[in-house]
Amino acid sequence: MRRTKIVATVGPACHSREVLAEMIGAGVNVFRLNFSHGTGDEHRARATIIRELAAEANCFVGILGDLQGPKIRLRKLAVDPVELKKGSEVILDTELADGEGSEYHLGVDYEPLARSVSAGDTLLLDDGRLRLKVGRVVGEKVYCHSESVGKLHSRKGINRLGGGLSAPALTEKDMDDIKLAADIGLDFIAVSFPSSAEDIIDARKKLEAAGCFAHIIGKIERAEAVANDEHLDNLIRACDGVMVARGDLGVEIGDASLIGLQKHIIKRARVLNRPVITATQMMESMISCPVPTRAEVFDVANAVLDGTDAVMLSAETASGMYPVETVLAMARNCEGAELYPSARKSSYRIERTFESVEETLAMSAVYAANHQLGVKAIVSMTETGRTVLLMSRLTSGIPIFAFSRNPETCNRVSLYRGVYAVPSPAEGIEISSCVEKIQAQGYVDSGDLILGTTGDTVGVDGHTNTLKIVRVA
Repeated sequence: MRRTKIVATVGPACHSREVLAEMIGAGVNVFRLNFSHGTGDEHRARATIIRELAAEANCFVGILGDLQGPKIRLRKLAVDPVELKKGSEVILDTELADGEGSEYHLGVDYEPLARSVSAGDTLLLDDGRLRLKVGRVVGEKVYCHSESVGKLHSRKGINRLGGGLSAPALTEKDMDDIKLAADIGLDFIAVSFPSSAEDIIDARKKLEAAGCFAHIIGKIERAEAVANDEHLDNLIRACDGVMVARGDLGVEIGDASLIGLQKHIIKRARVLNRPVITATQMMESMISCPVPTRAEVFDVANAVLDGTDAVMLSAETASGMYPVETVLAMARNCEGAELYPSARKSSYRIERTFESVEETLAMSAVYAANHQLGVKAIVSMTETGRTVLLMSRLTSGIPIFAFSRNPETCNRVSLYRGVYAVPSPAEGIEISSCVEKIQAQGYVDSGDLILGTTGDTVGVDGHTNTLKIVRVA
């Protein structure tokens, strides 16, 4: 059973019922609705179809809404595209409206720009493909010289090398999308460009005020977010999960620094008991090619070996020519990486002490599963998914079956590495009944050992206090 989960973005290439059904069959665990594109009605219709298809397939699939956030962009250009030449003078002007200016006099939708940069700064446009060097700032105009050759189009993003361009974490559009997310019952909300834990705390208050209680995935994509380990840890703690958003983050800190930082973020997220998604260009060539490059295969494998909970597909499935084939290739690569010994067992946390009974039981279960011969599965009765999340922080090749009566919990655990949701009756069931259910589905055989966790009180979160080892009849 594949342990690493797959997040796939929905878009024009896969919005039909037939293609979405094929993608679920190919292995998608969470679908991403990108609120930077599409209308509210389109997102609502897609979410409805996904829920229906998951029910038909008798499985649970999470839905993540990705807020656009305060990405700093060029306005609509008077000349589109602009042909940049090396040494060309370019003026960035926050006082220009859409369509105003001239070929090298460009509007920017970020009002503090002139007060946020200074001579010598490097500005990166279009995900770092084009570079401008700031020469001087006069009023609201930033005079630059191009260090690149290429075409620059309207609405492309702007970053500063090293970070420092920041805006409030939620925009007016984001607030409208949050209301939509609450209305259609999304499982996760990705908050774009948070700089600190305070941004996430503020976002959570606004989400709850709008009636949205989706789990927050903080997208790590600003240099400020990774300024130091304490700052990063606080940001991770404020989230319900994080995403290594390698696009903007790589632009701000440089690709060379991104390599080690990706591993560090994944490690810290696991230590702090948060699921983590690795995203951006994981199989970019499959937008137009039916097979991935060897480099992409190894990129996915390295993220799996680092311990990521999920790997994400963006344009590959949203607008690519081979959305189903891409999911299948991603699933194969994850499974291949998971065969490596370090992806199946570890002594991680063996020296730690635990503050809660729930965590003690969770860690004990996985430790026992990794060391007791004959154990083939873990079953856990859970209200919110907290126990199985804790279990999934330890590396193991043993599948974890989360039995829950809450559909929201079943959808959310679809993101957790090595966890598989199973619906339970409202009144709860015994461990023996859980074992019979997974035996009937062919996951275990007679004579296998099963570890089970439960609590004395049904329907109360945080009361897991019992660990049993049973043999399949």
